[in-house]
Amino acid sequence: MADTSQLTSGVAERYASSLFELALEQGAVESVTKDLEQFQAMMDESDDLKRFVSSPVFSAEDQLKAIIAISEKAGISGFFANFLKVVARNRRLFALPGMIKAFRIIAANQRGEITAEVASAHALTAAQETELKAALKGVTGKDVAIAVTVDPSILGGLIVKVGSRQIDTSLRTKLSTLKLALKEVG
Repeated sequence: MADTSQLTSGVAERYASSLFELALEQGAVESVTKDLEQFQAMMDESDDLKRFVSSPVFSAEDQLKAIIAISEKAGISGFFANFLKVVARNRRLFALPGMIKAFRIIAANQRGEITAEVASAHALTAAQETELKAALKGVTGKDVAIAVTVDPSILGGLIVKVGSRQIDTSLRTKLSTLKLALKEVG
């Protein structure tokens, strides 16, 4: 049986690539990115929206009606609103978080940047983001776009993923390591 995460990833990458190509043709990459970021923020803030996006229970018609209403209320229009409608109509909303992530990576590559995924226990301030970007640029030698997600379960510190590298300075990991070390001693 096929790995569902790989299937989701493939679907997400194809949709994101198509959206980027269309936006690039029309000179709308910046506006699509802004709408995409807004929708991602809405999903981050609403557990109900996350459940709706990931749930297979809703029919394509219900998903389409809801996406239209959400887009209109949020002021999302143009390419990204049409994209959301196509995704809902094709019953691919479950892959939307992956599509957003893939679009960010494609757009960053187009700008000559690399993307770093950052998980933090608390929201980062603008100064912290700037400092982190500068540190990552020093390590990678390229401009870095960061996508920050808040994950209170890491307790403190950061988990930074750049390409295939991951730097985990989270308190959760440090505590787990300490717990293992104490088990070995006792």
